[in-house]
Amino acid sequence: MADARGAHGLAFDALLTAVPCTAVTALVCFGDYLEHREGTLGGLQSALWGLALALVVLSCAARSPATQTHTLPPLGASALLACLGVFGIKLVIAGVPHLRRLALHPAKP
Repeated sequence: MADARGAHGLAFDALLTAVPCTAVTALVCFGDYLEHREGTLGGLQSALWGLALALVVLSCAARSPATQTHTLPPLGASALLACLGVFGIKLVIAGVPHLRRLALHPAKP
């Protein structure tokens, strides 16, 4: 939203704040996967967190020199959109166990 309004510096600061948050979440998710190793969905979720972290860092790196020129570089925008796509995939994967449970135990009429 900040990029759409032309506040590229604010968008860069928000992404810069998201880097450590995403890194910690990726590490915690990977640690949980290593402790429990239940199913492949935990491993896939942790791998997607790693990909999201890489995309956020890439978007920050692409935007960093561009903050002085007040423009949004195409690589920064593409990396951010890809990161949002990864979060969409993560949302679908998180819903899979719930859909399985509903399929195995349908609601009683």
